[in-house]
Amino acid sequence: MKFESILRAGLASLGGLCAFGAAAQTAVIYGRINTGIEFVDASRSPEDMSKTRLSNYRSVVGFRGDEDLGAGLKAIWQIEGGFALDTGNGSISNRDTRVGLQGGFGTVFAGVWTLPYTAATSGFDPFYPTTAGYMALMGNGSAPTTNHLIDTTSFDRRQQNVLQYWTPAWSGLSARLAYSPKEDTVASTGAKPSLLSASLTYDADGLVLTAAHERHDDYQANGTVDTASKLGAAWRFGPARVAAVVERLEYETATGSLERNSWYVSGTWRIGSGSLRLGYARAGDGKGSASETVGFFRSGADTGSSQLTVGYEHELSKRTALFAFYSRIDNERAAIYDFAINELGIAPGARPSVVSLGMRHAF
Repeated sequence: MKFESILRAGLASLGGLCAFGAAAQTAVIYGRINTGIEFVDASRSPEDMSKTRLSNYRSVVGFRGDEDLGAGLKAIWQIEGGFALDTGNGSISNRDTRVGLQGGFGTVFAGVWTLPYTAATSGFDPFYPTTAGYMALMGNGSAPTTNHLIDTTSFDRRQQNVLQYWTPAWSGLSARLAYSPKEDTVASTGAKPSLLSASLTYDADGLVLTAAHERHDDYQANGTVDTASKLGAAWRFGPARVAAVVERLEYETATGSLERNSWYVSGTWRIGSGSLRLGYARAGDGKGSASETVGFFRSGADTGSSQLTVGYEHELSKRTALFAFYSRIDNERAAIYDFAINELGIAPGARPSVVSLGMRHAF
């Protein structure tokens, strides 16, 4: 009997420890599987680009959690990797991955993470992140995971070696600040590029207002500065939401300056268990003295472009949806804009288009 009493007491103590551990630390597995069968074409192209393909829309799997440290302080962590559903390629930690602290002061962390400039308006695009995403014209392309030495033209980026601070929300107002230090060295010049990204957002009662700015030092050449600035607004009312973004990009290159203005509008309308979706982007001509092509654009007449996307999504459950969309980029005579994800590799003046039938599941 004495042994049984001791055993019961030991099991009770072990159960208490397990309960404490469960309360003090949490961990979850999550993910998104996102793909579509695409029919793509590029009119006015010197070669036939018509094809049918299976495309991946940035499918991910991740692990995240936190530990209660007491006094309102938490340790937070996340490990997220992207995988290609069509080819099976992938990595365990090439997407939003971090470790940090969270408390009344806000959130501070280090790792690989989407920059505030990108996050400020990515949710305004109902087709993000697919082939039809607005990154083709807005932000000058997409850099899904990058550093200071590659994808040096894009302002839609997830940055390696980044430190971020997020303020708590005050009556709907919050800010984010990110810095990526001079960790990489350009072999040809010895330059040590760096990056600063920031956003300020108001989100309350269905209205979202945001302003964002990002600066890249020594990206195009030693001693140069590239900047991006944008303003965005979204309003949700009843079954509908409308959103708009205006953006200005400025680059300094070895031969001079390059600037471009662009804007984007979108709308969604919920109908039962589905929603109609619309997006339209317009990029003006590149201007300035630079002779280089920077990302998707350069200086000169007829270098502007527009992109129209329409689609429908039907929810089979809270986690599973079927969708269809059509998107077309109308390049002017000297423009070379292409899809930012699953690009085709088009010639100047081409008009790439895509029709997609897809499925998304979240877990």
